[in-house]
Amino acid sequence: MRQHRTPEPGWARAYRTVTAVWLLGKALTLAVNAVTFPRLRPAPVPVGGPRVSILIPARNEAANLPVTLPGVLAQGAHEVLVLDDRSDDGTGDVARHLGARVIPGEARPDGWHGKPWACQQLLRAASGDILIFTDADVTWHPGALGGLLRELHASGADLLSVQPRQSNVTPGERLLTPLVDAAVLSYFPFPLLRMTPPHPLATIANGQVMAYRRAALTRMGGYAAVRDQVLEDTVMARKLGQLGLRVSTVMGQGCIGVRMYRSYPESVAGFGKNALPIHLNSRAFMLASVALHVAGHTLPWLLPLPNRTALRAASLLERLAVNLIAGRRTPADLAEGLLGPVTPLLALPVLVRALRRRVSWKGREYRQ
Repeated sequence: MRQHRTPEPGWARAYRTVTAVWLLGKALTLAVNAVTFPRLRPAPVPVGGPRVSILIPARNEAANLPVTLPGVLAQGAHEVLVLDDRSDDGTGDVARHLGARVIPGEARPDGWHGKPWACQQLLRAASGDILIFTDADVTWHPGALGGLLRELHASGADLLSVQPRQSNVTPGERLLTPLVDAAVLSYFPFPLLRMTPPHPLATIANGQVMAYRRAALTRMGGYAAVRDQVLEDTVMARKLGQLGLRVSTVMGQGCIGVRMYRSYPESVAGFGKNALPIHLNSRAFMLASVALHVAGHTLPWLLPLPNRTALRAASLLERLAVNLIAGRRTPADLAEGLLGPVTPLLALPVLVRALRRRVSWKGREYRQ
């Protein structure tokens, strides 16, 4: 006797179609970026090249600087300046002892957020033609500055930002922090980022390393243009693009790395302050994004749907592919792909934090 298959419910067919199209789009973007996204390669600093200032805003970074500052000082820049942003842990003394020139931070004026104000003070003090702002938790390896200058010249960019290679040590760091790479590599095809003029929604930058041509930053009016922005890096890139200036980005690979957060709670706090600006300050957009990630990565393991093998495989393979492209290829890095189905659930505390009207970071509160 011939058996009749139960028709698939309409909601299930619609769910499977939407998530499949979304996941396919991300897979295609990853494939494009695997081929086209530029990677830093070590190179010597060119003789007779531009004067370079490496500028480090630092607030309570006494623990990070002994690890990261020697590598910056060894790059051969014209000057390395550290802005001690009113720290209470001896940050300035540590930086001086290591050999950097330290600038005591001034009181933050009304209407300014902490990092833009620190960068503005560094801009005033710097003398270079190329101004490279880098965070205190970023590690520079031999040949990084030469590689960055070579890419800046090759790209013709007025602003070149770097996506540092993530260095995650503890299990808690691996839960969310690598999503920085996923957000860039699975949503932004590099050829689209290179469009001139750039589209505002296809303009990105990473404030961990931002290399400007001085003339471009001066034309912008410096960091005053983003004085009240939490996500000052991307907003700065958009404003530069609006002026017809060129913005580009590059992966740090083995040249420039970062250890952003030391635990899962630190990751939640860090992403919690950025999540809303990343979603164009739209809570509706942010909620829709979270819902889509839950639908695409988590629900295929929970719902009794037919033909769900492909969806389950995609939820496991995406983070694996991101890490391979980003150059994170140790067994522990690759094993992060197994977190794919639970990652949206792990990110829910970030959503809760981001929905608040005020967020805090490094002892300061900001209104969203």
